[in-house]
Amino acid sequence: MLKSKTFLKKTRAGGVMKIVREHYLRDDIGCGAPGCAACGSAHEGPVLEPQPLDPASSLCPQPHYLLPDTNVLLHQIDVLEDPAIRNVIVLQTVLQEVRNRSAPVYKRIRDVTNNLEKHFYTFTNEHHRETYVEQKQGENSNDRNDRAIRVAAKWYNEHLKKMSAENQLQVIFITNDKKNKEKAVEEGIPAFTCEEYVKSLTANPELIDRLACLSEEGNEIESGKIIFLEHLPLSKLQQGIKSGTYLQGTFRASRENYLEATVWVHGDAEENKEIILQGLKNLNRAIHEDIVAVELLPKNQWVAPSSVVLHDEGQNEDDVEKEEERERILKTVVNEKMLKPTGRVVGIIKRNWRPYCGMLSKSDIKESRRHLFTPADKRIPRIRIETRQASTLEGQRIIVAIDGWPRNSRYPNGHFVKNLGEVGDKETETEVLLLEHDVPHQPFSQAVLSFLPKMPWSITEKDMKNREDLRHLCVCSVDPPGCTDIDDALHCRELENGNLEVGVHIADVSHFIRPGNALDQESARRGTTVYLCEKRIDMVPELLSSNLCSLRCNVDRLAFSCIWEMNHNAEILKTRFTKSAINSKASLTYAEAQMRIDSASMNDDITVSLRGLNKLAKILKKRRIEKGALTLSSPEVRFHMDSETHDPIDLQTKELRETNSMVEEFMLLANISVAKKIHEEFSEHALLRKHPAPPPSNYEILVKAAKSKNLEIKTDTAKSLADSLDRADCPTFPYLNTLLRILATRCMMQAVYFCSGMDNDFHHYGLASPIYTHFTSPIRRYADIIVHRLLAVAIGADCTYPELTDKHKLADLCKNLNFRHKMAQYAQRASVAFHTQLFFKSKGIVSEEAYILFVRKNAIVVLIPKYGLEGTVFFEEKDKPQPRLTYDDEIPSLKIEDTVFHIFDKVKVKIMLDSTNLQHQKIRMSLVEPQIPGISIPTDTSNMDIKEPESKKKKLEK
Repeated sequence: MLKSKTFLKKTRAGGVMKIVREHYLRDDIGCGAPGCAACGSAHEGPVLEPQPLDPASSLCPQPHYLLPDTNVLLHQIDVLEDPAIRNVIVLQTVLQEVRNRSAPVYKRIRDVTNNLEKHFYTFTNEHHRETYVEQKQGENSNDRNDRAIRVAAKWYNEHLKKMSAENQLQVIFITNDKKNKEKAVEEGIPAFTCEEYVKSLTANPELIDRLACLSEEGNEIESGKIIFLEHLPLSKLQQGIKSGTYLQGTFRASRENYLEATVWVHGDAEENKEIILQGLKNLNRAIHEDIVAVELLPKNQWVAPSSVVLHDEGQNEDDVEKEEERERILKTVVNEKMLKPTGRVVGIIKRNWRPYCGMLSKSDIKESRRHLFTPADKRIPRIRIETRQASTLEGQRIIVAIDGWPRNSRYPNGHFVKNLGEVGDKETETEVLLLEHDVPHQPFSQAVLSFLPKMPWSITEKDMKNREDLRHLCVCSVDPPGCTDIDDALHCRELENGNLEVGVHIADVSHFIRPGNALDQESARRGTTVYLCEKRIDMVPELLSSNLCSLRCNVDRLAFSCIWEMNHNAEILKTRFTKSAINSKASLTYAEAQMRIDSASMNDDITVSLRGLNKLAKILKKRRIEKGALTLSSPEVRFHMDSETHDPIDLQTKELRETNSMVEEFMLLANISVAKKIHEEFSEHALLRKHPAPPPSNYEILVKAAKSKNLEIKTDTAKSLADSLDRADCPTFPYLNTLLRILATRCMMQAVYFCSGMDNDFHHYGLASPIYTHFTSPIRRYADIIVHRLLAVAIGADCTYPELTDKHKLADLCKNLNFRHKMAQYAQRASVAFHTQLFFKSKGIVSEEAYILFVRKNAIVVLIPKYGLEGTVFFEEKDKPQPRLTYDDEIPSLKIEDTVFHIFDKVKVKIMLDSTNLQHQKIRMSLVEPQIPGISIPTDTSNMDIKEPESKKKKLEK
């Protein structure tokens, strides 16, 4: 049966176009109940259970299926995902509405539907002859959809009656919409709110905690005092933004001060890019990463960023007067120059909430079900939740979702989602770290794995089409010890004409991951492999990352090769790219490769090849540095793990060898060669990587620090910076140059991926290269896979596809890749920090030499070279006499009593683990030398333990 709808549309040119929409209705769409004679075997995909026995509900004891409306799916997805909830009918109407309103919830509901154990059935009611409804005149689309859902619920109940008279199956309509529920009951449809139904499941009381608390008036503090101003409706905000009354931007809360935030204004306007917000009322219930509308305050109300550190630690959750007192502390007396544009939030354009990890702060009232949850991320406010399991959740890491933030509540309301495990436990903390940095780490789904090649795999004739056979070449790989995802291999041989042939061979991952399939989409979403201290979260499944794409020795592998003909002075005479088949003759570690190069007795093909590569790499590096490439430094640490407990037993900075540099030079050269080639072929849609030059103000701290040691650092170009860093050495203080390079690294901007057609500044500042991309690590970076595809099309080895030449799609992809790379970096740092804490927990208290990296108003930031560890030594502590501090921003220096500290001064500090705050355990550092009476700690405290309450001590020892 065919329904058609005709309407007229005005075109851009001013003409009128007639559009006919055809909508087909069918009789053969199954209801999803197995054993239904009327539908026969018309069901597609997962089906409902014939006898839904669980869960036992006191409201409807007979067997039943659930049919939720759109709002239940959107807001109560945590309940629906619980294993106790099964046999749910998801209507097409509901699914389409969810898809339009929330992509994350839509993905979650699709995942639940695909889980066969859950028995969720998608019913195509919009194409079923008996459940399709047309929109009536004067009826809005929302009411029409509500009616369509009720019609489908009614049809189901009547349809299931025909199936079996004695075994009465019911369909229960779940809705939180009061009017919709009333209408359903009038029409004879069994209907309940989500809360009523969940509370009737007496065997699953824990489900109640997962209910989203949606009533704005209910669940509130009894005082009901209005704290915040009302948020303006979206229509008014849009008008205000259009007229310039309000500014739209991203709300960024402060980690240091819960009463302060900044809004980064969207758009290209130079002025008021960053607006400061101070005080609870001006923050007006915005949460980190929300898109908000702000109103600028008059200039006489502008403030300066506060230098006070304030954490929300009050136990009395609604003491607003106390907050106002704290807000007054923020108003420090400052000169006019320091005042910044200041505003207040007038409304929320888009909430960007996610599930938050953290811990329960149990209420002091004994029988209370209401408790505060403290998120691990200090930028997120505490959340009020209701739970009956408070005593079991204490000392555990849990996940909580926010439901809303009413005007009369000091904190937002939320609900419990999941218990992750005990705080301090390695597995739990790793899970928290991955969730908090939004690292996708679920096991790969069956849909993704279905696109992997079948084992046993070998190179076929078809694979060799458009591919050179280079298996005869003496290729080898050089990697860190224990590396299983080997992306790259090298070769070097002398040609008959006396020149050298050098090849960089990269795993041909794009041969296995074809555009647009589930494996490709998942790799693009993950964006990068994340390396934690003891764990690797792969971007591609292990069969590819550690086997078929890993260029291990003595096995045939597919590669993408970049081959140069060079003279002995490392000048490139010819460059060619080809897909290839290789067979690596050796998988070496950096140390093994170095040993071969240095050995007088070894002269086999591999060693000769390595020596040739090393010689060329030294020339390439020298030439690169002459052009102005920067050699910066960062203290990287490596943990030595106990083989049984997997706890860190030793911590040392990574040693770099000549061979590290050798591999790096050829990877850089390959990346630059490929960047030139793909940009030549695809000037508008090449995926490139750039590193912007830092603004001069970034270098102030470096220049001042060097000046305090009578050294001059020039920063007008990368070349002058590189040269002055090379000259900046002090015979009596050899570590000074490393410290300067570490400090210079902190001044740099972030390197980013971009699409060549959307930008005109391609320069890579750090490498002093006019163009650059990533080609050499496709196993662990998705950007490289796209670059491989572009290069393959450029040399005619593979065919193109629409998304590859769509610069807007490519720009969106770059945005996700940049976000994933940044988060992977932060997750890696957090993992190192956590393992460092474990190390010092077992090590006890140690004293070590350190150098000052920064001086602050009341603290110094130091670096301990032995452990590559950075930390802050505070000079103002609670309940202790305050020392006399004088801070000079110009030099910069900090005078404590009569002792002056400058950047790069050598000090001695005591390091210990402070566990007084279970959620935020941290490394504490105190000054040992130079001796300052009342500040420095005597050195003979090596066996002391930091004082903490007995109860907490017991918990930690568990």
